[in-house]
Amino acid sequence: MKYGATNLAFLPIKDEIRRFAEMGFDYLELGMDAPTGHYTVIREMKKEILGELERHSMGLVCHLPTFVCTADMTESIRKASLEEMLNSVAVSSEIGASKAVLHPAMTTWLGFLAMDRVRDYADEALEKIMEQAEKSNICLCLENMFPRYGYFFDPVDFLEVLERFPLITLTLDVGHANIEDKTGKRLAEFVKVLGKHISHVHISDNKGKEDEHLPLGVGKINFKEVIRLLEMIDYNDTVTFEIFTPCL
Repeated sequence: MKYGATNLAFLPIKDEIRRFAEMGFDYLELGMDAPTGHYTVIREMKKEILGELERHSMGLVCHLPTFVCTADMTESIRKASLEEMLNSVAVSSEIGASKAVLHPAMTTWLGFLAMDRVRDYADEALEKIMEQAEKSNICLCLENMFPRYGYFFDPVDFLEVLERFPLITLTLDVGHANIEDKTGKRLAEFVKVLGKHISHVHISDNKGKEDEHLPLGVGKINFKEVIRLLEMIDYNDTVTFEIFTPCL
C-alpha cells in the first residue's frame, strides 16, 4: 500500500510536503480549498509543488474542494460551486494527480427540507464533474459521509450512482463510517457491499459523534477490525491519514 497525508489549507504547501516527507509518507493528498489550496494558487505554484514532490520522491492525490455547495437551493451558488469543482478537476490533471477525492454535493440547512430536489441538483452536478474527470483522465473517488450530511452515508446510497457512472470509484472514510453508527456495522457493510469499488481510504479516529480527525487510538474506532476488513478485499492501494486534531 501507499500511505499519504492531507495538508491543512492555511499552511504553505511546500512546507507540508517537506514535513510529510520527513515522516516517511509516500504521497501528498492535496486539499484544494482556499486559501493555499485553491486551484488558482495551485496553478501558479505548479512548478514549485511538482519540484518539491519530485525532490522527495512523493506522489500526488487531490482532494477536490470541500466547502462548496453544488446542490444548494440558490442557483447562483450552485453555478459558482460547480465552476470551482470543474476548474479544480482540470488543475488536478495539470499537476499530474493520480486520482481526485470528491465529497457528495453539500447543501445548506434549507436543503434538508427538500432532499428530493437536492438530490436532483447533486446528480446534475455529478454528471458534469464526471465529464470533466473523464476529459482530464482523472480517477474520481466519491467519499462516504455521515448521517448529518443527509445522504451518501449508507452503502446503498452509492449503488445507483455507481451504476450510472461505472468509472466512479469509492473513497472509504473510516472516520465518517463510525459517526452515529448505532449498529456498529456500517464500515463492514461498506466493505461487503462496495468492496470492489474502493480505490482510496481515509483514516482518522473519532468518538462516534463528530468528525474529529483524531490520531489513531485516541477515539473509539477498532483499527484491528479496519485492517481485517481491508485484508478481506485484498486492498492494496492508497491510504491517507487525515489527522488534524491533537490528542485530547
